[in-house]
Amino acid sequence: MTTAPPKQSERLHPDVLKLGLVSFLTDLSSEMIFSVFAVFFTTVAGASSALLGLIEGLADFSASSLNYLSGWLSDRSGQRKWFATAGYGFSTLAKLILLVSSSIVGLSIFRVIERLGKGFRGPPRDAWLSSIAVKENRGYAFGVHKALDKSGAVLGPLVAYGLLSWLGESASTYSTLFLVAFIPAVVSVAVLARMPDQPGQVHPRESIAQNWALLSPGFKRFLWPAGVFALAYFSLGFILIKAHDVGFSVTEIVLLYALFNTTCVVAAPLVGKLGDRACLPFLEMAKYNDPSGSVRKDAEKAVEKIYNTIQ
Repeated sequence: MTTAPPKQSERLHPDVLKLGLVSFLTDLSSEMIFSVFAVFFTTVAGASSALLGLIEGLADFSASSLNYLSGWLSDRSGQRKWFATAGYGFSTLAKLILLVSSSIVGLSIFRVIERLGKGFRGPPRDAWLSSIAVKENRGYAFGVHKALDKSGAVLGPLVAYGLLSWLGESASTYSTLFLVAFIPAVVSVAVLARMPDQPGQVHPRESIAQNWALLSPGFKRFLWPAGVFALAYFSLGFILIKAHDVGFSVTEIVLLYALFNTTCVVAAPLVGKLGDRACLPFLEMAKYNDPSGSVRKDAEKAVEKIYNTIQ
């Protein structure tokens, strides 16, 4: 008895998996470094926890600052691939800093510049994903991509664990780790450069004020509580430092970090599939746990309008 082939709407576009491979390799590289960065920055380089917080805040700010610009440039030109490639390439070049400097200044510059690349590549890559994913399984496509992305975030700390266990916790081991981490980053850019482009529709130039005017009142109301919740975010580096302070070794810390990322690998495709079949706005607001329901209702309308727009 033969089984019927899957419907076209149930299949993932091959480029979804290729973009997932690019993100996998990039996260393999980045999370090898990040799993030890906080401890290395404060113990080996000798920086304070307060300076780590400042650098992490600047790193996140640098990533967010380019989101609007890269998305606007990508829409204006209709180009997706080369803006995404530029972002991945920028993050890869930033890792060269770790090969020549382990000073506090060098590490700080690396962290900020590497996140600039992340901020620049995100919007054009996500627009690319949205354009190649079939409407009926778009959430699943993004979930699979995120799972591949976070698989690299699991494997990266495991590779770091292997190197630390084999070579010991020393300055030379960290140098070796940074060199090994540079390799998958270069491969990820090469894979992306070989992919065919999926140009989007060219949009006219619009100012921030014009774009703001196009947003629905419900979405504008949604942005305020979303911004408040974002203020509660803090770098995972502080958790890793705390684990080190209470007695965990560096090798144990990277294993804890790998375990943390495993939850996203398991959950992302399932939640994406559920989003395709159920109510996307409800899933979007579930993380905020709004007891009154007033914010949820505004957000449901806002996120649903965005979701319908990208379809």
